[in-house]
Amino acid sequence: MNLQLMGQAAQQAAFELATAATEQKNRALAVIADELEANQDVILAANAKDIAAAKEAGMTDALVDRLLLNAERLAGIANDVRNVISLNDPVGAELDSKVLENGMRLSRRRVPLGVVGVIYEARPNVTIDIAALCLKTGNASILRGGRETFHSNMELVKVIQVALEKAGLPTASVQYIEKPDRELVSQLLKMDQYVDMIIPRGGAGLHKMCKENSTIPVIIGGFGISHVYVDATADLSRTLDVVENAKVQRPSACNALDTLLVHEKVAEAFLPRLAERLNSSNVDMVADENAYELLEGKAASLRRVAEGDYDTEWLSFTLGIKIVKDVEEAIAHMRKHNASHSDAIMTNDLMAAERFVNAAGSAAVYVNASTRFTDGAQFGLGAEVAVSTQKLHARGPMGLEELTSYKWVGVADYLPRA
Repeated sequence: MNLQLMGQAAQQAAFELATAATEQKNRALAVIADELEANQDVILAANAKDIAAAKEAGMTDALVDRLLLNAERLAGIANDVRNVISLNDPVGAELDSKVLENGMRLSRRRVPLGVVGVIYEARPNVTIDIAALCLKTGNASILRGGRETFHSNMELVKVIQVALEKAGLPTASVQYIEKPDRELVSQLLKMDQYVDMIIPRGGAGLHKMCKENSTIPVIIGGFGISHVYVDATADLSRTLDVVENAKVQRPSACNALDTLLVHEKVAEAFLPRLAERLNSSNVDMVADENAYELLEGKAASLRRVAEGDYDTEWLSFTLGIKIVKDVEEAIAHMRKHNASHSDAIMTNDLMAAERFVNAAGSAAVYVNASTRFTDGAQFGLGAEVAVSTQKLHARGPMGLEELTSYKWVGVADYLPRA
């Protein structure tokens, strides 16, 4: 596998995609959705091989769930692709326009980034999400998934390649690095003459490796400790519903709840009720000393917090718990423990809500809502290539607009500079 040749082909494909009509790009997306459904049995059979290998390797149930495709999930992926078709194509849109004193009309026009390299782990749906969003925005992509979803990704890439050919677009618009060698990743990170952006999707180790070794701009995202703070004025019954959803609906997701912060005035009333609710989901509770005393004998699985626990993105049925004296202590805790992804406050106090929203450094902040909403489809973006937790270029779910840049366009009547 020659990555230099892949890079050259991707760059040439990007040149063609940049001027492709929206109708042509949408046609490719429609074929992808149709082919996903038509090839359901083949795709699920390939995924079954990955699941069997994951279980044999001793992966946790939560991680296996990240790999899993079934008929329902595959149908959801196909529908997400169709939703991208219905979204406005941002390429060519003018951000603003003005006429200068010299008569020139100056505007900024959205353009594709060019070639996007994406390195990701688990989650085979990422293959389709990235391909769909990059195609819609006229970007070529080079994908490198994890070895744990190899068979699934091979079948999904076949679907994409068929769609590109049927739509008359270059097949090099979406390429996949089939070999899982780490050396190929290192090569990809140095291909700045062909690749315009790197997006890693995975754990902190992957992000660190990309950030330290890439000569290409890197979007950091998908990692961060998610918090819910239960304020003194919160409706505790309704808060239970939100916390349960944030923790157990899909604990392997990056927007699932990691640490629960509870105001000291409501801790005694709330925590035993929470234990009763979450015991049925076999949630392991990791509590500070004050919370431990209130949960002892009530939580089915309970231990005292240890060094590093509040810095752990659990991705499983484990929940960190801490009692705080007020919103200020909650915010201080979040700042210390990597609150950069999704965080929420449960409160009926408008001032506390505003203080929390303004002070939280997260990419997405919620008032009386679950952190699980941080998702491209939920935000109406159709899908996402990543959830960015950095502060430059894009933050939160990255959809179509976040995969574009802009150029300045000046139009005049043969105007020389004075």
